[in-house]
Amino acid sequence: MAVAVESSRLSWPGVFYFIMKGRMRMKKKSVLKKRMLVTAIITGLCCGGGPAALAAGAVEDFTLDSIIVTATRSEKPDVEVPASTTILTNQDLKNTGAENIQMALQKISGFSYSTYGPNGNPYSTMSNPIIIRGVSNGTLVLVNGVPINMSGSYYLDSIPVENVERVEIVKGGGAVLYGSEAMGGVINIIMKKQFDNTISTGFGNYGQQNHNATFNMGKLNLSYSKTRWGSLDKIQITNSAAGDRTTTFRGSDKDSVSVEYNFNDKLSLSYNYMDNENGYQTWFGDNWKKLLDAQAGDLQNDKTYTNKYNIAQLRYSDENLKASLYYNHNKPTSRGFANYNSSGKLSPAPDKVDQKDRTYGIDAQKHWQINDRVNTIFGFTYKNEYFNQIKHIVGTKTEQERKVYGIYGQWEQKLSDANSFILSARETWTAGAAQDANYNNFSTSGQFIHKLGEKDNIYASIGQSFILPTFKQIYGSAYNLLPAPELKPQTGVNYELGWKKIDGGHRWKAAVYHIDITDNITATWDSTTGISKYTNEDFKNTGVELTCDISGENSWSYSWGINYGNPQTKAKGNDPRVKKYWDRQYGRLQLTGGVTYQKDKWSTSLNGTYLTERVAATATAHSQKMKPYLLTSLSTTYKMDENNEASLTVDNLLDRNDIVNHTGTNYYATPLNFLLTFKHKY
Repeated sequence: MAVAVESSRLSWPGVFYFIMKGRMRMKKKSVLKKRMLVTAIITGLCCGGGPAALAAGAVEDFTLDSIIVTATRSEKPDVEVPASTTILTNQDLKNTGAENIQMALQKISGFSYSTYGPNGNPYSTMSNPIIIRGVSNGTLVLVNGVPINMSGSYYLDSIPVENVERVEIVKGGGAVLYGSEAMGGVINIIMKKQFDNTISTGFGNYGQQNHNATFNMGKLNLSYSKTRWGSLDKIQITNSAAGDRTTTFRGSDKDSVSVEYNFNDKLSLSYNYMDNENGYQTWFGDNWKKLLDAQAGDLQNDKTYTNKYNIAQLRYSDENLKASLYYNHNKPTSRGFANYNSSGKLSPAPDKVDQKDRTYGIDAQKHWQINDRVNTIFGFTYKNEYFNQIKHIVGTKTEQERKVYGIYGQWEQKLSDANSFILSARETWTAGAAQDANYNNFSTSGQFIHKLGEKDNIYASIGQSFILPTFKQIYGSAYNLLPAPELKPQTGVNYELGWKKIDGGHRWKAAVYHIDITDNITATWDSTTGISKYTNEDFKNTGVELTCDISGENSWSYSWGINYGNPQTKAKGNDPRVKKYWDRQYGRLQLTGGVTYQKDKWSTSLNGTYLTERVAATATAHSQKMKPYLLTSLSTTYKMDENNEASLTVDNLLDRNDIVNHTGTNYYATPLNFLLTFKHKY
């Protein structure tokens, strides 16, 4: 991924000075002054220092032939895995300058970044989706190999980068091995089992604070992290027939606690608690039509949202047996006051929503080495899902529970020294759902790999995936979300041809893919009533992806990626308001890149992603063109001695007002922001 570096001519205080000087001048919105900021950034990169990597460890952390476990549920060198994969070490994550996993993943090739608030903050009970190859609701998130998706949501903004050992990403369907929701791909966040003894504190503009402490006490490891943000104006703008509305972010406060206890090399117990509170205010804009009750400048609503997330896991692993017992619990709440409804009619009332999501279960697998050419895996899963939501303002309550069972198997056959294939299958079924809303699904996948050389392979893969409707989608959960008991499970097929090669300091990966999804589950919103209902639609995307990581000489390292696709959807059903033709969504061409320079006590990383030809589409309106987004970040670290270091991270270097999410409302990128952090190891 990124890289690490030094400079002999300019130190990080010089970089900080130039960036802040450029920031003050940019407020005058002069093109000339924006160019001065860019010049300052390039000067800092080339003359002062590099990415957030430790000078002594960054090169060692850059391994071209990493081991990955997520793609096949067994340890394999990445170059031998027949799937599109990305491995991000802890140093790679730090090089992005991100504080949490949500922000760290925004510049991955094939990922469309989408967020509701600054620093990846969620909005209401909605979490920020990770969109892989245009599939908006098909990302399965694992922590230590265990799913944490609940009601289709996951809150990656609450997982600090500091506590993560590495992230393994598999693009393409992964449901055969991991079950529902892995339609677009799988993200496996592997937490550290051994912490360092460190303490850090950081401050930045917009009221940013980031404080972290980790403790190692032999078998017991503890960490605590606190992140805060201040207020931001006009982070969202909604345009409607009656006029516009703007939203102000009132700030956020996040706490994270991690506990890891290692009984021995095979058995471990972990617990993670994340608490996120954020606030939003929505105002009627200057062009709001006066014929309604609301007037321009009126406060529509003022609300505070919280998420209290618990993840507990007991894991056992040896050469042939792996098993996990897990418990996930999330409690999203909404508190505040609604002065007007969405159409501008006066309806003052306190607003209070309580929700509870809970899953617990077991995942166990057994590995058999039949002979030197045949490997097999057999496993089973059980998950109990529970959902409860109370909408106090209208007195509605939804409470549901169901059981999800699964059995899966994998057969890996080595045909010759150059050829091998993998066949996998899974049967999944549910029981105990209300109104007999139970489902079953049988999925298969096949993968073939041919060795062109010692570290040069081509592969072909085809795999089926599925997504079970969630409780909110089936039964509805509030006055503005109708029940949809007729929903079908979302099913799809991922086709892929790929090539992987390690050549000297270069790691090449290329893939041609096609995704075909039937009954894609999506929400349709009626602007006249403000009511939503989930429906099924079809989805397809054909694309090509090429990436390269380069471990160069003279302390430089690089990465770049190109992804070109054509994601399209077509609605189904008899609703006359819904369009019945293929319409594109998201962008076609994405360019990603990163450079890291490291030497002696300095390291610096510069990363960016550019998504062009973007569109905004709804179920009832043809797609509208949107300007491209360009997301950039710079991270510089100076290691003063063995135990002390200082780092500066700057996000949105060009201070672009890019749209980073569109749902009928435009959500905008956070303006240029910085964080200066000091870290001590004891």
